[in-house]
Amino acid sequence: MTAFDTLSLRPEIQAALAQLGHHTATPIQSRAIPHALAGRDILGIAQTGTGKTAAFTLPILQRLGAAPSALPLRMPRALILTPTRELAVQIGESITNYGAGLKIAHTVILGGVGQGSQVKALTGGVDIVVATPGRLLDLMTQGHVRLDKVEVLVLDEADRMLDMGFIHSLKKIMAKLPANRQTLFFSATMPADVSELAGKMLRDPLRVEVTPVSTTAERIAQKVIFVPSAEKRHVLFDLIRGDARACSAPSSSPGPSMAPTA
Repeated sequence: MTAFDTLSLRPEIQAALAQLGHHTATPIQSRAIPHALAGRDILGIAQTGTGKTAAFTLPILQRLGAAPSALPLRMPRALILTPTRELAVQIGESITNYGAGLKIAHTVILGGVGQGSQVKALTGGVDIVVATPGRLLDLMTQGHVRLDKVEVLVLDEADRMLDMGFIHSLKKIMAKLPANRQTLFFSATMPADVSELAGKMLRDPLRVEVTPVSTTAERIAQKVIFVPSAEKRHVLFDLIRGDARACSAPSSSPGPSMAPTA
């Protein structure tokens, strides 16, 4: 177990972690953060629920907090790409919480909403952009944001990004990024297409794997219910109501049974 106060983080970040009640780093955090702080590229294999958001947001806050930005507006120093709106919002909230004591501005760019507030934030100047690829590419095309001064790139949930068809957007975004940057690449699995993408983006990365590939995060429990097709709707209704007795009640006909997965 690694305590956060042993990771050489800025006092402001330490205070924010303590305020949030976060005292001990998770395995992905304790293994990735020291190397990320040293500027190393990271290839992290970690599922949702393992604490990977802090594994990349804390080093970014540490780096940017040590040297205030002198860049022109619309030129962020860190870019975090994520596949979904919900995840982008969560990462934005983490940056707000962990960076509460730092003068670091960030914004979340995502589709499905008007771009007015996002353009306004970029115009006012931000250090960190958290974005979904489609909306970011749209704003880049309109000239609202430039990426040629990005120091740190994070690609979060890369396997989902490719599954959702973002590969072409990613290639266009990557083409606008400086070659001399730090890249933190996280994925729950490493199929061939994800491995190929990582090979193109990373330079001599440290591989950090905290759970076996394609396994469920420790905080998630899975169960399988075997049930005849005709009874599926009734069993689902009972489960939603929280009536687990429907899954174990004896029956003269082949009824539902429950078995834990490995």
